[in-house]
Amino acid sequence: MRPSLTWQTILADLSLILFMVTASALSDPAAAPAAKPPLPPPAPKVMTASPQGEPVGVWREAPGMPALAQWITQEGADPRLRATVLVRETGDARRALDHAQRLVAQLGPLEPHARVVVEPSGRDGAGATVTLGYDADPATR
Repeated sequence: MRPSLTWQTILADLSLILFMVTASALSDPAAAPAAKPPLPPPAPKVMTASPQGEPVGVWREAPGMPALAQWITQEGADPRLRATVLVRETGDARRALDHAQRLVAQLGPLEPHARVVVEPSGRDGAGATVTLGYDADPATR
């Protein structure tokens, strides 16, 4: 007596065939699908130059100049202005950064978005310059 082939028997046979083909393919490294390479590490942040417009006001640290806070009160009423503090250092970067920090503290409402630049200078007592320009990023205000 011969058993009848029903759809369940055919499906079981096909499942076994599929299992054997898959097992055979996975056992052969050359036939195995390539594994995904690991994701590369995130790219480091790229520092870009901030946009800088033409200055509309310049304050220099010099005898006879008004105090920076007073000058900012007179000149820096527009919230679109950005202050740039430029300190030229003569060999002591720590002292130059402290100097810049003291100047930034006098900027009043412009302080949170101030740009600070410290650059070397061969001259003694090179001092500092503060410029105001319409180069503030509106998204940060």
